[in-house]
Amino acid sequence: MNILLKSVTIVNGNTKNLHLKKRDILIKNGVIDAIETTIEPSGKTKVIDIKNLHVSLGWFDSGVSFGEPGYEERETIENGLLTAAKSGFTDVILNTSSYPTPDSASDIVYLKNAAKDQLTDLHPLGNLTVKGDGEVLAELYDMKNAGALGFYDYKHPMANANLLKIALQYAQNFDGLVFSFPLDKSISGKGIVNEGITSTKLGLKGIPSLAEELQIARDLFILEYTGGKLFIPTISTASSVKLIAVAKKKGLQVFCSVAAHNLVMTDSTLEDFDTQYKVMPPLRTAADVKALQKGVKNGTIDFVTSDHKPLNIELKHVEFDNADFGSIGLESTFGMLNDLLGVEDTIELLTKGRSVFGIKEPELTVGQPANLSLFTTDDAYEFSEDQILSSSKNSIAIGKPMKGKVIGSIANNQLVLNK
Repeated sequence: MNILLKSVTIVNGNTKNLHLKKRDILIKNGVIDAIETTIEPSGKTKVIDIKNLHVSLGWFDSGVSFGEPGYEERETIENGLLTAAKSGFTDVILNTSSYPTPDSASDIVYLKNAAKDQLTDLHPLGNLTVKGDGEVLAELYDMKNAGALGFYDYKHPMANANLLKIALQYAQNFDGLVFSFPLDKSISGKGIVNEGITSTKLGLKGIPSLAEELQIARDLFILEYTGGKLFIPTISTASSVKLIAVAKKKGLQVFCSVAAHNLVMTDSTLEDFDTQYKVMPPLRTAADVKALQKGVKNGTIDFVTSDHKPLNIELKHVEFDNADFGSIGLESTFGMLNDLLGVEDTIELLTKGRSVFGIKEPELTVGQPANLSLFTTDDAYEFSEDQILSSSKNSIAIGKPMKGKVIGSIANNQLVLNK
């Protein structure tokens, strides 16, 4: 398939002399054939000529959940990857949120086979412990050989500090990446929202910032003792940013992410008791949001993730106390970040970091495979349910201001356009 992108603005294409320049880009059989001021189409060539069209390297999400296997009614791998492609993401890391959870090499092989021949590449994580119960380490080495890029008991904190120590020591033998969810359940108890003025006013049980920060401090002490590589997903507090910044200055191999919604929303949105805003970690205060945004800009926070988690409607359309945690986010992440940070910082965040997981970084140069995201930057609108592409509709972003729209993506010699 030949594709010609006409008069596209190149953003952070890892070639400085092309940054923010308008060019025509010709793609032949999945490979970038030419980048010129003007290219005339010839033969059977699909021409994409859209006002304000921008292009960047394909986007990367460090943490998404689908439903398959076990919860296919929430999201299949096929439709999840199609949603990712239409949302601009060409590589996604898959959380261990299925049923059963992947804790063996055969589980990893199943996930990779289910994702074959898609535009968006799926990179599965494996469980850190058997069944994610925090008791016994899973088959880490075998899963690594089968293609697992890290080990994570999804949203389940590791209560056993010694087991985390052993995991970090063992994983160093094969350059394994160990995840630890930042929550001390002995502190958080039955909390469901951020502990503070809003939780007190609404009469909802709170999760103090201490529950996250105490776990992170413990994990960082263990990492300093053992060495190895530690990933702390979806941090949410100002002190968490400080703790990780200090650890990085010490030279520890620690990486972290923040969910896009934790960068832009506070717990004040909970005042209508809308269960779409019930997420884990919870929405925090304005001071926390400001610190997270600063951490993203100065590089303390490595990744901004959609934290995409499809859920059945009946798990959200219940009383707030009984609703499940989680929101979808692939479709809204770009518009949310672009409205907050502007296009250059947004694209920098969405394209960096694959090497942390051992994924080859794409290049926007002639002769390289086309791995590109297509988008506009100026459209201002409110996100609505009709813009949801996922099978599940539990979106925290409905009604939120967005800027810029995703047109589609190109990778693996495929083109997917969003409508």
